Amino acid sequence: MSQQEFNQALIELEPNLIRFAYSLTVNHEDAHDLLQETYLKALTYRDKFEDNTNIKAWTFTIMKNTFINNYRKTVKQSTSNDSSTNQFLLNSKPDGYGPDAMYSHSEISKKIDALDEDFRIPFQMHTEGYKYKEIAEKLNLKIGTVKSRIFFSRQKLMNTLKDYE
Repeated sequence: MSQQEFNQALIELEPNLIRFAYSLTVNHEDAHDLLQETYLKALTYRDKFEDNTNIKAWTFTIMKNTFINNYRKTVKQSTSNDSSTNQFLLNSKPDGYGPDAMYSHSEISKKIDALDEDFRIPFQMHTEGYKYKEIAEKLNLKIGTVKSRIFFSRQKLMNTLKDYE
């Protein structure tokens, strides 16, 4: 497919893409921004498009992934700090953290501190927002090891806190 044919195919998809963008964003301005970003990515990564494949599906996938990435970025940017020393309540719901909660934060922290260091450190780094890859690099571990240690830390905590709801 030539560059001109590719561009023409993208232009012909505009009505479908704008409807899909609006269904994702429910806002005309955001839908047009998403369309523009999708076009930019489609043109930038045109070399990744394989001839004789479905350009509509390819472009819709770009739009969907762009929307998801933008949503995640927005959620990350809209975090707010609370006044506690450890920022435990950052973006958390108040339900379950009142005086009638089954376990207090300090009790949960004690259970986390009781984990073996090999499991506790990756788990704490993960809960602080580090990505698996960052944890692996900082601790000089393989990414699979980091993932399994975090998983087993969760399992151990769920077992020790099984009455916690």
